[in-house]
Parts: sequence; structure tokens; C-alpha cells
Amino acid sequence: MEQAQISKVRASVHQQCGNRVKIQLDRGRNKVDIQEGVIQKAYPSVFTILVDDEQDNAPQLLSFSYTDIITKDIRMKLC
Repeated sequence: MEQAQISKVRASVHQQCGNRVKIQLDRGRNKVDIQEGVIQKAYPSVFTILVDDEQDNAPQLLSFSYTDIITKDIRMKLC
């Protein structure tokens, strides 16, 4: 992976902080989770998304690395 590619993804995620996104998580073995949340913070190596479950569950704070986006382990789309 090129450092320039990671920097480009990092800058893109940093611009979207505070925005609502829909994330598609590839859990392996044909398992896919789709959740909605808000990008909380972008750190140098990872970023966090606060996922608010539509059920009565408490909100979860999930963290992902920028390489997860490049390798397509997660896919994000603005809501």
C-alpha cells in the first residue's frame, strides 16, 4: 500500500468528521453487517464511528484503520 493512498483516505475521513455515514462491514464467510453512525474522530492511524442501534441497545463506539477502507473490509457512504 502506498503512503499517499493512505494519506488521501485519512484526509477524506477527516473532512467527514461529524457527518452521518452508512457502513457495510465485511465479517468474512459471506457475512455482512450494515449499520449507520456518525464519524466521531480521526486519529493518525484509526478513526472512530459512533453507531446508534435502532433497537434499545446502547450506542457503540467502533474503530477502524484507514487500510480497512483501502482493502474494502468496510465500505462507507454518506447518509
